[in-house]
Amino acid sequence: MTKRLNGVLLAMLCIAAAACSGDTETMVAPSEEGSALDLVTIEQLKAHYEFLADDARQGRMTGEPGYDESADYVAAQFESIGLEPGGEEGGWFQQVPLVSYRVDTESTQVITHRDGIDSTLKYRDDYGMNGDKVREEDTIRAEVVYVGFGVHAPELGYSDYDGVDVDGKIVAMFGGAPAIFHHNERAYYASSRTKATEAVARGAVGAISLRSRKAQRNMPWERFKKLTGTRPGMAWINLTGEANDYFPELRGSITISAVTATELMAGTPISFEEALDAIDDSRASSTPLGFEVTMARRTNHQNITSPNVIGIVRGTDPELRNEFVVYSAHLDHLGVGVEENGDSIYNGAYDNSMGIALMIETARAIAASPPRRSVLFVAVTAEERGLLGSDYFAHYPTVPSDSIVANVNLDMPLFLSPVADLVAFGAEHSSLQAPTDSAAQAEGFTLSPDPFPEENIFIRSDQYSFVRKGVPSIYLIPGFGSLDPEVDGEALFRHHLLNYYHRPSDDLSRPVHWESARRFARANARIGLNVADADERPTWNEGDFFGERFGSSRGAGGG
Repeated sequence: MTKRLNGVLLAMLCIAAAACSGDTETMVAPSEEGSALDLVTIEQLKAHYEFLADDARQGRMTGEPGYDESADYVAAQFESIGLEPGGEEGGWFQQVPLVSYRVDTESTQVITHRDGIDSTLKYRDDYGMNGDKVREEDTIRAEVVYVGFGVHAPELGYSDYDGVDVDGKIVAMFGGAPAIFHHNERAYYASSRTKATEAVARGAVGAISLRSRKAQRNMPWERFKKLTGTRPGMAWINLTGEANDYFPELRGSITISAVTATELMAGTPISFEEALDAIDDSRASSTPLGFEVTMARRTNHQNITSPNVIGIVRGTDPELRNEFVVYSAHLDHLGVGVEENGDSIYNGAYDNSMGIALMIETARAIAASPPRRSVLFVAVTAEERGLLGSDYFAHYPTVPSDSIVANVNLDMPLFLSPVADLVAFGAEHSSLQAPTDSAAQAEGFTLSPDPFPEENIFIRSDQYSFVRKGVPSIYLIPGFGSLDPEVDGEALFRHHLLNYYHRPSDDLSRPVHWESARRFARANARIGLNVADADERPTWNEGDFFGERFGSSRGAGGG
């Protein structure tokens, strides 16, 4: 245990022992069926949540002291519960090597070249630009080709690249994928990694991101430009010292405002308004735009490390104990940033102090009554920087990679009213559906389908790092149903996204229905127990899109 961890342990000693609240239930070993789940208490959930979301943690930015204090806290909790260290060299931590990169905002330059006229765009007013993961300096000038979503899916009868040549060109594209796709395929093809891979394979040398009507509603440009350039980008470093998911062929990339896009595409073969209509209708309408753009930037780099925190409940079966069900939740948030209403600390109370609190109490329950398989708990770093900690763990797990049988992920579970149902994103893809449904029912919840498949949630949190390695996975959140008939759960959820998500206001002032959180933690534990006690390891469903694409590397059925 580090000196820093010792300091945190002293600060949370009362929490670990539950002595401050006078809660003796947490100190009693289970003696009958169901009592292990009874170790989950509201008092402990609150204590974890309040420690992690406190202003003193300074928003838990990856690589900063507030995150390290939080990692020490989680490790101390795992130790007090009785987990085994699951990190490197017999410790609690897996250090993730990262490069932190930030564009030199004074160096950015974007110039359009059209009809013999050069026009300089203004940083933040007209465009946003991130740094390069590796290069210190970039300059590129090339013709711009509009490519819709930037999606090539011939098996679905759709391609934005048919009839256009992007070799040596800058591609201009919208985020997302065609709404005519089934949500599984839409999620995959909406991935920026998938799009970059396709663009580079066709010879593209740069990218311009266009903003859909939905993107403009969700993030008005006035807010976008305040945030752009205020936080570093990050990438994890592989064992050969290279930045992961780096596309050196792309020598420049920007995001432009709707006003700028309207001006640039005026008089070209497709106006910005026509392009917006086309993507809304899922129509491919790609075309050269007839002008060139120069992009230039300098980037500052810093090598840092940040730990994943890992603990293990060892299974009881002599053979199955060598297989692992993995629980994950991200520990990081956005740190200190742009001030809003007098507050600049992005506490991330719901996102994701709540998820970590639930995972700690899930570990407490499972450690008190270990199942046949082993269960591994990992609080991951740098999720907010691009799922980096989970992706690193998935590539370099601290247990044999083929021994990981399932992943259960927690990210921003909202308890804004008495919760009636749960949503397990991804459950329909594998045999995890049945044990998840059973666990939900046992705690009085119903299991609801994905309420917004158009949002591509299944690729947007840490479970996708495991999916890409062929591991059947789910992402569990409370649903929109409320036990209070006067409450519109969907309205509360969308209000949170609009007014609190990734804002300083996601702090300890937010309401929490703690009894729902306790029941959720119990259901979450039941899922792992069901899977870890089953005779067979989970499998992808026959013909499933993600199982077919990623599961083959793990054997038949992706198991």
